[in-house]
Amino acid sequence: MELKYKRILIKLSGESLAGKIGHGIDFDRALEICSEIKEVCDLGVEVAIVVGGGNFWRGRSNMHMDRCTSDYIGMLGTTMNALALGDAFKQLGQDVRVQTGVEMRQIAEFYIKNRADRHLNKGRVVVFGCGTGSPFFSTDTAAALRSAEIGADAVLKATNVDGVYTADPRKDESATLIKDISYLEVLNKKLNVMDSTATTLCMDNDIPIIVFNINKKGNLIDLVNGKEVGTIVHNN
Repeated sequence: MELKYKRILIKLSGESLAGKIGHGIDFDRALEICSEIKEVCDLGVEVAIVVGGGNFWRGRSNMHMDRCTSDYIGMLGTTMNALALGDAFKQLGQDVRVQTGVEMRQIAEFYIKNRADRHLNKGRVVVFGCGTGSPFFSTDTAAALRSAEIGADAVLKATNVDGVYTADPRKDESATLIKDISYLEVLNKKLNVMDSTATTLCMDNDIPIIVFNINKKGNLIDLVNGKEVGTIVHNN
């Protein structure tokens, strides 16, 4: 079967790594996630990852702190998550490189687009930490930016629900799953897919966003093989 997506960028939240612990890193959960991603790599898909840091730090909730300082602390949280993912991939036998948007020479490579591209061409997973490396930009925006830079076929946003709903399905039983929606609808209806900067960047570069449930085994494999999973956000 021909793969629908040959180069993907997966946006992982920091919370997805917290597992049952609820904060920090549940390494068993990290291994589970990386194992599923490795199955996709074994098919020949080139995989990059942007990971958030919400399991350690929520910058915007610290209203009394300087925003830049708070965002830099968040970047350190994403780096801890990126290193944990890198270690998990190594334990599973998957070649991996961690790159950060802020230079940390002793622990990771500094992000260089051409170097990331070369790693992907060689079948290595590339995990991006530190978001964009600049304050005031979310890791959602970093996912959109890095996907455009490396020429990803799609951004796969891993969540704890099956896709985009008309309302929060955990609070509203009448909420229905939206299978297909345009970027403009997402922006106009203020749906919680990615922040507006990330959505606009994907729209301008015609990069589809696929929102899917990371907790359902087999979703990633189905996605790259072209099966309908979750919600796809794209141009009409």
